[in-house]
Amino acid sequence: MKAVHFGAGNIGRGFIGSLLYQSGFETCFVDVNSEVVDLINEKGEYRVVLAEESHEELTVKQVRAINSANDPDAVIEAIAEADIVTAAVGPTILPHIAGLVAEGLRKRTKPVNVIACENMVGGSTLLKEKVLEKTPANEQEEVLSRTGFPDAAVDRIVPNQSNEDKLMVVVEPFYEWAVEETKIVGEKPAVDGITWVPDLKPYIERKLFTVNTGHAVAAYFGWQAGAKTIDEALQNESIKQSLEATLKETGRFLVEKYGFDADEHNLYIGKIIGRFANPHITDDITRVGRAPIRKLGGNDRLVSPAAQYEKLIGETPVYLAKSIAAALLYDYAQDPEAVEVQGEISQNGVEAAIKKFTQLDESSPLFAEIVSQYKAIQESGI
Repeated sequence: MKAVHFGAGNIGRGFIGSLLYQSGFETCFVDVNSEVVDLINEKGEYRVVLAEESHEELTVKQVRAINSANDPDAVIEAIAEADIVTAAVGPTILPHIAGLVAEGLRKRTKPVNVIACENMVGGSTLLKEKVLEKTPANEQEEVLSRTGFPDAAVDRIVPNQSNEDKLMVVVEPFYEWAVEETKIVGEKPAVDGITWVPDLKPYIERKLFTVNTGHAVAAYFGWQAGAKTIDEALQNESIKQSLEATLKETGRFLVEKYGFDADEHNLYIGKIIGRFANPHITDDITRVGRAPIRKLGGNDRLVSPAAQYEKLIGETPVYLAKSIAAALLYDYAQDPEAVEVQGEISQNGVEAAIKKFTQLDESSPLFAEIVSQYKAIQESGI
């Protein structure tokens, strides 16, 4: 079996590439990083090391790579012959690979599924839209008849790292790769480790509002306490308790909205916090907390669960409000978005900043609670 995977970075090699190899695929990585492409072709294998006490290793073999900038025709040919196409390139790069994907799909006669493994909602759907834009109108229906674009939710912590072996990747033991089976064309790809689900949205929001929310909360609370890394922040019992309380709020509305089993979800929360506290993963507060404007957006990990909680539960979420306040207080001078937030607060006040960055109604109880929590952190700390 043959796989084409766009993105030979740490997530591509350490997560998706690893599972493809363990499932019996020969994987062709597509990237523009000449050093990584050349190393993969030179060695034909790389190591994946688990971030745990045992440091268990897996050697991933049956791999090659193509530099898409230098040899686009080879990429097109690889897609034409593949049994599965995956991508982990980042949401903003998906449109840039669509042209090659479109050309490869046009050459095919057999069904194939294209799965974007991105930290976003609807990654494969976005890629599908961009592929169709690059496909002649008279061929679109035919291409779609033999191509599935199932959306996916992926979760695995792959920390920033600099290794002497430039292909080696350190990853956490935990992973989750959920794929929407209703959008599959032909047979399901034979990838061990995929969880096939009929509706992806509950799993995306569960991950987004537990993992992504929790990670950001740990970062912003940790910043206020002077911690440098996420695992260091969680050694502070007060931060750990506040994080647990925040995720109980997100959990309460997720259980109400999607019917998750409450006990199972509480176990899931405990597992997520345990992952953040893993002493074998050093994740900088400033990396996890970066880009606070994006994280404060109305549809993102802090404001969205807070607003949904208020609507579904009929109460104001105190700890989510505290988390939003902590994000507003994130004043890392090397982060352009943090600088912009602090500038807005300095010039126009925190109320104006909340209105601008969260799009919340200033007459709502949640808005007032954020203001209250902001002032409380200013006065007494986290």
